[in-house]
Amino acid sequence: MRDKAMRIDSHQHFWRYSKATHGWIDDSMAAIRRDFGPEDLAPQLRACGIGACITVQVDQTLDETRQMLAVADANPWIAGVVGWVDLRSPAVRDQLRTFAGHPKFVGVRHIVQAEPDPRFVLQPEFQRGIAALAEFDLAYDVLVYPHQLPAAVELAARHPQQRFVLDHLAKPRIRTHDLLPWAKDLAAFAQLPNTSCKLSGMVTEADFAHWREDELAPFARVALDAFGPQRLLYGSDWPVCLVAASYVRWFDLVCSWLAPLQPLERDAVLGGNAARIYRLADSPDLRNGS
Repeated sequence: MRDKAMRIDSHQHFWRYSKATHGWIDDSMAAIRRDFGPEDLAPQLRACGIGACITVQVDQTLDETRQMLAVADANPWIAGVVGWVDLRSPAVRDQLRTFAGHPKFVGVRHIVQAEPDPRFVLQPEFQRGIAALAEFDLAYDVLVYPHQLPAAVELAARHPQQRFVLDHLAKPRIRTHDLLPWAKDLAAFAQLPNTSCKLSGMVTEADFAHWREDELAPFARVALDAFGPQRLLYGSDWPVCLVAASYVRWFDLVCSWLAPLQPLERDAVLGGNAARIYRLADSPDLRNGS
């Protein structure tokens, strides 16, 4: 991107709330049972000096991917879209061609955490779809729970040319303080050079109302040790994070973890890595009112 020091939120969402589409928002998350659009996010980014963001799918439809790209076109500071295509479909390459010509279509995600088979990503049809992504130079966002992480390690090892970005540290069991076996599996994933990881989604794996910073810190340290500052990406998981923390509080907490790093290393986690890994095109900087 134009400004190598630009801060980029690598993981946030927009939606028009409907009970049918967003049934995963249960009573404990009632605070986010409403619409969230760019006009809601922009002030939060400005408050943290963040110039751009990557918006990520929540609904597994091609229509949502089209809508996300339209929203990105209308808001230049949305630098990338991680959308959805049916990776198991025989027509996956046709679906990818539909979107791949758009400069802001930078990746694909499937909500694997909702799949009952812990080895879902190793199914032949899914692997065929993963293989197709490399042809279009697209990243794949890995959304799994800890028990699904070993299969994700095997998937990434089978596709060494594909870029894999792990969302939310694979959602470790922060509420119960269970570092193992998650930390061992995360380290195995990080040993593969085609992987990276988002520092995101942690507050919602803790107790929403009563989480403490010292509960989250050990999990952040594991990720920092495993991936290092060149393969970690800051992400807010806004607006999901709002059930447990404000945008600013989460950003400040991540910055406190990064404080011991060198300035260039902090810049990498806070934006440079997202620009590199997602192949982001030049984008206006929201901080400058562009």
